[in-house]
Amino acid sequence: MAQQHLDPTDPTAEVVTGDALAGYLRTQATEFLRALRLHRESGGAAGTGEESVDAARALRRSARRISGSLHTYRPLLDPAWSESMRPELAWLSGTLALEHAYEARLERLLQALHRLSGAAAFPEQVMVEPAAGGRAARVGAGTPGGGPATTAPERGNLTVGAAKAGALLERQLTLARTRAHSTALQALGSSRFHAVADKVAVLASEVPLTPAAPTTDLRPLAGAAQERLTDAITALPLLTAGHPYNAEALVHGLSPDPSPHPQDGPWHQVRLLLRLHRYAREVLHRDVPVDVRLLTAGQALNRHRDASEAAAAAAQAARTPRIAPATAYALGVLHADQRHEVEAARFAFQRAWQRDPVETA
Repeated sequence: MAQQHLDPTDPTAEVVTGDALAGYLRTQATEFLRALRLHRESGGAAGTGEESVDAARALRRSARRISGSLHTYRPLLDPAWSESMRPELAWLSGTLALEHAYEARLERLLQALHRLSGAAAFPEQVMVEPAAGGRAARVGAGTPGGGPATTAPERGNLTVGAAKAGALLERQLTLARTRAHSTALQALGSSRFHAVADKVAVLASEVPLTPAAPTTDLRPLAGAAQERLTDAITALPLLTAGHPYNAEALVHGLSPDPSPHPQDGPWHQVRLLLRLHRYAREVLHRDVPVDVRLLTAGQALNRHRDASEAAAAAAQAARTPRIAPATAYALGVLHADQRHEVEAARFAFQRAWQRDPVETA
C-alpha cells in the first residue's frame, strides 16, 4: 500500500535522535555476528554451498550498512573509532564481493555471446589461444543463456569466433575468481579480520556516541546525504548517456588504454551515494517500507555497473596477444553489446528517478 514519502529534510517530521543511530548500529552488528557464525558453521571461507554463500552475502550487507552509517553520521560518533573502523569494513566487504563478481561477470558475458551469435550452445571443448608465454588449454565454454534474440552484423563471422572468445573469457575470469576465493579465505583467517570482528562484537552492545549525540537530531545529516545524491544526479552527463549510439564509449573501451571508462565514473559515484542515502533513511525510519523509486533506481545502477565491468572484461580479453581475428571480432561485438547495456541501464535509471516516490512493503 502506498504511503506518504518520508523526507529527512521535512521540518515537520518527527525528530529522530542519536539513540536511533545507536539502535541501528547495534542491530547491524548483531546481524554481522549472526552471519559470521553461520559462515563458520557452513564451512567458512572454504565452503562452497548455498548456506556459505548466503552467509558471506549477509556479512557484506551488514558491513556495508555499518560503514555507510559511520560515514553519514560521523559527527555523532567517536572520531578516532569511526575513522579506524570504516576502512576495515570497506576492505572486508570488497574482499568478500570479488569472487561473486567474477562469477556473475562470466555468466553475463557467456549469455551475451550465445544471444549475439545465435548458437544453440558452444562446443564442449575448444582450444584457447595462449596468452603471452602461456600454452593452449581445453576448457568448457559454459552453458546457454537467455535474453532476447538479436540480429548481430555478420553473424556468421561472429559465430566462428564466439566459441573461442567464450573459452578465453572463461579461462581469464575463472582464474580471477579462483584468486579472489583464495584472497577471501586468507582474509577471513587473518588477524586483521579478527580485529574487525572483535570491534563489531563490542559495537553490538556499546556504541561510541559523542556526549551530545543522544539528543542531537539526525535529520540534518540524513538530509545532507540526500543533497549530495541529488547534486551528483544533477551533474550526470544525461545528454551523452541518453544517446542511442555512444561512439566515444565504444572507441575508448577498445583502445589500448586499460584505465576505467571516463564516462562511467560519475554514475558509479551516484550508485554509492544512493546506497548511502538508503542506509541513512533506514536509520531514521527503521519500520517504514522500502521506497520503490530508490529500489528501482538502485537496481538500474547495479545493472550499469555490471555491464560496464563486463564490457571492460571483453575489451581486456580482446587485448590478449596472438588471438585469431575471428575471436577478436567476437569480443569487439560483445564489448559493443555491453556498452549498449550500459546506455540502457542509464535510461532505466532516469525513468525510475523521475517517478514519484512511493513506499511499499
